[in-house]
Amino acid sequence: MLLPLELALAVLVLVAVGVLLVSLRRRVITRRLGAFDCSARRDGGRWVLGVAGFRRDDMAWYRVFGVDVGGGRTWDRREMEVLRRRRPEGAEAFAVLPDAVVVECRHREERLELAMSEEAYTGFASWLESSPPGYRADVA
Repeated sequence: MLLPLELALAVLVLVAVGVLLVSLRRRVITRRLGAFDCSARRDGGRWVLGVAGFRRDDMAWYRVFGVDVGGGRTWDRREMEVLRRRRPEGAEAFAVLPDAVVVECRHREERLELAMSEEAYTGFASWLESSPPGYRADVA
């Protein structure tokens, strides 16, 4: 009779540790980058919730539910082109954060969509436009 109770307790402890690790990882990433919530979708695939932040010449993006603190995706500012921005359409509205704006981009030959708050988009557009001389800064 004690075995099911011990098993339930072990599962509860594992879930709690998992939540704690995800929270700790997110805190490390956001402190290091001054990050913001940003969902991403590549080439028309699924939306993935993430955290993004600007560095000098690139933007780093990390999945919210992942184990990698040092890696993640990066997009070079020189190769980023904003095609347009829009409101989420249809079922998309349930896949991204509330009140998000969808920013359709091209990075090299890859089609990329980012969903972020209006405030984050303002920072994103400013970061692109403030690139050093000789960089392309295409912002919709």
